[in-house]
Amino acid sequence: MPFLPPLDEDIVVDEVQSLLDENSPDTDWKAITQRLLAVHEQQKRRLDKLLRISDGFGDLTHVENLSLTEQYKKQLRRLQKIARISDLYQRTMVELNESLKQAALHDPLTGLPNRRYMIERLREQVAREQRGANGFTLLMLDIDHFKGINDQYGHESGDHVLMAVATAIQQCLREYDVCARWGGEEFLVFLPGKAVVDAQVVASRVLDQVRRIDVGRVLGGAEQSLPAITLSAGVAEYLPKEHYEETIKRADQALYDAKGQGRDRSASRAH
Repeated sequence: MPFLPPLDEDIVVDEVQSLLDENSPDTDWKAITQRLLAVHEQQKRRLDKLLRISDGFGDLTHVENLSLTEQYKKQLRRLQKIARISDLYQRTMVELNESLKQAALHDPLTGLPNRRYMIERLREQVAREQRGANGFTLLMLDIDHFKGINDQYGHESGDHVLMAVATAIQQCLREYDVCARWGGEEFLVFLPGKAVVDAQVVASRVLDQVRRIDVGRVLGGAEQSLPAITLSAGVAEYLPKEHYEETIKRADQALYDAKGQGRDRSASRAH
């Protein structure tokens, strides 16, 4: 197909308008129609080209927008995953910190609060006493002849006795009383609001509960002729403006008084 130069549309339109104005019977309307058709085809090609360019740009924009949307969704999914991991990490750290705190403040064998916990509690209580709280009393408890149990039946049996005694003590206390394993076979009981007379009643109840422990069952079926497990107890009431260590010291001295009086009993120290 021979190359046809592009028509000048304005010239063709002027020629047609001129012929229409002359309205001559000799006008070659066929040729004029062909020129108009050529102009039309030329315009049509240009318009098609513009439409293709427009459609291509629209498709490109759509693809680009789709790509941005997908990238946004991908980033959003990633952020959601990070958020879930962060939440899980934070919960894990909270649980871990709580576990570490519990481990730091509780005796692993008996599950009772340990010496550190009790000291913190006593510090808090003494601060309350300075603001007019109702006082408190301490019981220092010690398992009688515990070394003999360890020597005769082994430390595992001794551990069973410690756990049984811890359970027996707790059964005699109020919900807000605190029993801590003070060390070895010693326990310290904190009785808020209890005067020494009332605390001695609690001590008697604890000693009686410990005597009821089934030694054979605790020691895994050992001979029933074993002597009963017993405690000695020292009782000391907190004195105004006293340091809690002084109260503990008096409870410990009272415990040794009970030991010296034959064990399986309680004694108190007022000063």
